[in-house]
Amino acid sequence: MIAASPDEQVRDEVMTAAAVVKSYGTGDGAVTALRGVSAAFTRGQFTAIMGPSGSGKSTFLHCLAGLDTVTSGTVVVGGAELTGLSRTRRTELRRDRMGFVFQSFNLLPMLTAEENIRLTGRLAGHRADPRWFDTIVDALGLRERLAHRPTQLSGGQQQRVAVARALLTRPEVLFADEPTGNLDSRSGAEVLGFLRTAVDAYRQTVVMVTHDPAAAAHADRVLFLADGTIVDELTAPTIDTVHARMRETEA
Repeated sequence: MIAASPDEQVRDEVMTAAAVVKSYGTGDGAVTALRGVSAAFTRGQFTAIMGPSGSGKSTFLHCLAGLDTVTSGTVVVGGAELTGLSRTRRTELRRDRMGFVFQSFNLLPMLTAEENIRLTGRLAGHRADPRWFDTIVDALGLRERLAHRPTQLSGGQQQRVAVARALLTRPEVLFADEPTGNLDSRSGAEVLGFLRTAVDAYRQTVVMVTHDPAAAAHADRVLFLADGTIVDELTAPTIDTVHARMRETEA
């Protein structure tokens, strides 16, 4: 295989963060959660973000996703710079170019699984590609559950519905915030396995915050944060190598 040239790699970047600083409060009470963090994310790449409590990992994800504003620095997603956008424009960009999977599923209880899957696209005025809908529904094993409401689904099934909803609009980036936090180990492994498949088979870009080395081992690389900065990066992670780097980071 011929490696991509630097120019080709740059063209394949889906999202970049440059010197991102995030501070809360002012004066003596100010707290800086991110201290000039820079990273690039390419198409078809699965990145896990890890770090001890208070390291800034969730803040970094929220800034990347436009869920929070940055104090300084830039975030660019799909060629669009988030920095300086109005709240309305950030909302539109998230809706059109991003997918989200959260620990708490965030499904609407009055809607069926199918209606929840289609919800984001309908709010954006997009008609889902029927073949793509069928692809992700069947890959996630949801065909027999489409008419069920969330209360009729297991936690693992609800999270699979959330993953399907996030992927239906073919987002530039899928953000996952502790996606297995409310799942048993088997259900969590199933969800992570499909995220891995989405990267390998569909060239989806996934950015996931996790505290779990077993979850991080599904990624292509792991970024380790401590005190608001990236202190290490691990490629081709395994459970053992993630454990070892975490011990070093927390030492």
